[in-house]
Amino acid sequence: MKVHNVDLTISAVRPEQYPQEGYPEVALSGRSNVGKSSLINTLINRNGYARTSSQPGKTQTLNFYDIESQLYFVDVPGYGYAKVSQKEREKWGRMIETYFAERSELRGVISLVDARHEPTQLDKQMIDFLHYYDLPILVVGTKIDKVPKNKRNQRLSVIRKGLNLRPEDDVILFSSVDKTGKEQVWEWIDQYLVQEEE
Repeated sequence: MKVHNVDLTISAVRPEQYPQEGYPEVALSGRSNVGKSSLINTLINRNGYARTSSQPGKTQTLNFYDIESQLYFVDVPGYGYAKVSQKEREKWGRMIETYFAERSELRGVISLVDARHEPTQLDKQMIDFLHYYDLPILVVGTKIDKVPKNKRNQRLSVIRKGLNLRPEDDVILFSSVDKTGKEQVWEWIDQYLVQEEE
């Protein structure tokens, strides 16, 4: 998709605040500072549109980005940041679960992990959660520019095994620095938009 028009429509915390246009939605989830904002900015060809923050735990709402009045990217709060209180984490958890469980416009979830490291326990829990709700999953291994090319296949299998992925779950390695994986991510998104149109 060629992206010219992007609009942060709303930052929502409750279903009644979600957009009503009925566009298909793709959610992006991942640990704090795993690179969600960088992925969004790369996909929409903008620098700093989705705010990247050096302060983890900054996204505390579901941020709906209108892409070309055809779909929404939904940026989900990052998980696993220790300085956020337990109460706050539980509140986010309920908000995210409500969205994943009840939102009929949701077509799939892009779940980000840091490709340089073993998936964390929280990464595994997120994938289990998405499997439970039977949502299509694309796992994106970020920061791959920091991994030598001859080690990348190994990182793919570490991610696949570490997250206990199903055969139908896709994995793409991505870098916001050199744009590795950008086209493949769009292809995955387009595949679910085409299914929607059919």
